[in-house]
Amino acid sequence: MKLKTVLLCSLILAACGNNESARQPEAPWVRTHVVGGADGLQLALTGTVRARYETPLAFRVGGQISTRGVDAGQQVKAGQVLFRLDPRDLAASLQAASAERAAAKAAWDTAHADTERHRQLFEQGFVSRQMLERVELSEREVKSRLDAAESHWQQARNATAYGVLRADAAGVLMDVTGEPGQVVAAGQAVAVLAQDGEREVEVFFPESVQAPPAGIIRHADGASTDLQLREVAGAVDPSSRTWRARYRLLGDGAARQALGTVLSARFTLAHAAISDSLEVPLGALDERGQGPQVWHIVEGKAQPLPVRVLTIGPESARIHAELPAGTRLIALGTHLLKPGMAVRELEQ
Repeated sequence: MKLKTVLLCSLILAACGNNESARQPEAPWVRTHVVGGADGLQLALTGTVRARYETPLAFRVGGQISTRGVDAGQQVKAGQVLFRLDPRDLAASLQAASAERAAAKAAWDTAHADTERHRQLFEQGFVSRQMLERVELSEREVKSRLDAAESHWQQARNATAYGVLRADAAGVLMDVTGEPGQVVAAGQAVAVLAQDGEREVEVFFPESVQAPPAGIIRHADGASTDLQLREVAGAVDPSSRTWRARYRLLGDGAARQALGTVLSARFTLAHAAISDSLEVPLGALDERGQGPQVWHIVEGKAQPLPVRVLTIGPESARIHAELPAGTRLIALGTHLLKPGMAVRELEQ
């Protein structure tokens, strides 16, 4: 009887051990992607059609705006009157400068006549050379004041003309901020003029992407317009962390692009154009509310690694991460992984 009891207990313990082994899940199989840079990445970005020359317009003198003759979006001609300042203050300044000029002119006439008289008296021996030199010095001082008054009068006369703001060239007013009754300082912009002529596309690239030298725009009718890089901003925008680039519109398609039109521009980026970047499948990206991450295999176990996403395409993404080429990333099912979870890699 005791022997049967011992055997029964042994069988029960063995069965429990087998059940515990059965309950332990095997390491799942995962498909991996070997990290490596890829040339010829296609990047699509939206751009805005801008004028080659966009000029802020401002008065060269300060004053109060009396009239405004244009609105934003209006087409203007070269020399067209846009704004006028209240002319009363400018006219008063010109009148004061004219009076100052007339007084200086009268003083110089008197000093010049006095000098001529003393020169004749000196030749006749009635005055000394010292007296003549003193009179000549006085005349030169009066002449200097006359020259200053002439310059002041010329500035005041120019200021009356500066009280009328005209368009420097033909174009479209992109923005108009000046209003009648507003007091503006000299140089304060009251409008922005997009001049007629050459058109460009303004594009913003991610911080780690170098603007390529060329691009292309595909239109809805099947036509295309080539782009040529003209300039890149000297520093990254501090708020958006992007590079601003301007591309020339080449060919016949440039003339038909209206200002402000949003276009889709496509660029082919060489591997060197994206610094410290890697291309991974979209399935390799994992987001759990704490920023994007990828999972790489370390000694047979899955470990997360935070990354920064640079660009996203239809099937792949370009990321910035401290990973050497050849690292194996888990390409599918990353949402099911846990740190330190054992995995088995499928053969490629």
